[in-house]
Amino acid sequence: MKEEELLTLKQAPTSFAPAVTPVASTTIHTDTDGLHAGQTTIPSQGEDMPAYLARPEQFTGKLPIILVVQEIFGVHEHIQDVCRRLAKQGYMAIAPELYFRQGDPRDYTEISELFAKLVSKVPDQQVLSDLDHTAHWAAQHGGDISKLGITGFCWGGRITWLYAAHNPQLKAGVAWYGKLVGDKTLTSPSQPVDRAAALDAPVLGLYGAEDSSIPLDTIETMRQAIRAANATAEIVVYPEAGHAFNADYRPSYHPEAAADGWQRMLDFFTQYGVK
Repeated sequence: MKEEELLTLKQAPTSFAPAVTPVASTTIHTDTDGLHAGQTTIPSQGEDMPAYLARPEQFTGKLPIILVVQEIFGVHEHIQDVCRRLAKQGYMAIAPELYFRQGDPRDYTEISELFAKLVSKVPDQQVLSDLDHTAHWAAQHGGDISKLGITGFCWGGRITWLYAAHNPQLKAGVAWYGKLVGDKTLTSPSQPVDRAAALDAPVLGLYGAEDSSIPLDTIETMRQAIRAANATAEIVVYPEAGHAFNADYRPSYHPEAAADGWQRMLDFFTQYGVK
């Protein structure tokens, strides 16, 4: 497919979220050699939603699609880099800006303020619908909707579990350290543990035993819910890793766990027909 027939992309901002600077020296930078990568917009619920897209520059047929769901910090440089890494593996990887109606995470310098004033105001149903529109858009621009996967990190890890119980077209999901239990609110009426019985797609969960924000007992509660529902899901816990162990731009980065998790993710997508 000729590049101009697919879409025109523009250069995306390459900064990291202010709430997590300074950036660690372990930060991984993936180049765009052989890729078509940049910012685009997706029609969703009557508005144009910004998104970052990366895919191989040259391909035949249609590409498997991976929806990449942001951390609480938005689609900053790390999430864009994850998209490029997946594109190097032959995927069309797309990360929509899922907060764009409520605000811009780049306006906040403190994590607590970012969560209270922006993240907590984003309704789950809005997010799930935006992801549906993203998948549909990708299918119209060179993607194969029959090979649809999703992965997400932290906030996006929780969304990954919810999306696997939402879209029956999904082939597989990989959730990185996403919250599993919690209070129900108007914006978040259910948690992953509440949706275990509704999982339509296989899910791989990747967690750290040293993650104080996701205690091990909540992981065990989710495992019990998965078993009770006879759902196809697996949770891997890395004994020495904490929260955000794949975030190479942060002090929490655990390279061994991150590398193992990344390979497990690729294998999981292959196993369940995304690629």
